[in-house]
Amino acid sequence: MSDDPYSLAGKRLLVTGASSGLGRAIAIACAGRGAAIVATGRDEPRLGDTRAALEGDGHAVVVADLNEAEGRNKVIAACGTLDGIVHSAGISRLSPMRLATPQHLADVWKINYEAPMLMTQKLLAKNLVAANGSILFMSSIAAYIGVAGVGAYSGTKAALIATMRCMAMEVAKRGIRVNCLAPALVETPLLAATESIVASLDAQRAAYPLGFGKPADVANAAVFFLSGASRWITGTTLVMDGGLTIS
Repeated sequence: MSDDPYSLAGKRLLVTGASSGLGRAIAIACAGRGAAIVATGRDEPRLGDTRAALEGDGHAVVVADLNEAEGRNKVIAACGTLDGIVHSAGISRLSPMRLATPQHLADVWKINYEAPMLMTQKLLAKNLVAANGSILFMSSIAAYIGVAGVGAYSGTKAALIATMRCMAMEVAKRGIRVNCLAPALVETPLLAATESIVASLDAQRAAYPLGFGKPADVANAAVFFLSGASRWITGTTLVMDGGLTIS
């Protein structure tokens, strides 16, 4: 047993949305700390690339659509007992609220809120989250600030925070911790694609005293919340915004 409080050796972790972006970075960072990863996503080739980047052994990949009960059940069947869960899968679709359709609201809600909550509910009901385990939801700075066009997305991220607090109270008797990360803009492939469309994000970048984040910044925070170093922290949200909200 390692004396390093940040070690994940011997832990089995589920990471959703592991085929790209923050989920991929988190899976790689956790494997580097000794964890066995169950990585899931919808894109089989990219998920295979993530698997190839994981250090160590004992890893598993599951191609599944977490929007569907069949997909969630497929992942759960591959998990076994977990020491930690990171919910990174999610979508962001733009629409001003005056133009938001029922389908737009339903789509964003289903993948960003319902899927992680229903997945967690079933894992807890089956006692597949070990005592003293850690559950981590990926919220967003959008839950705290107003940004035109992302009302539905922001609402789902705020809902994750509110439900996380209640869940933390419910599972504390088993020593299970439940927390959220709320990052602002991070230099992922999605951000690069956005910049290619809008030509420049210089104005947004200038609003960040410490600049945009890197995937490793969020991954390192996830390692902390999944490790024993965070054993006394539950029901909280870590805002990671490079100083945006104080500037």
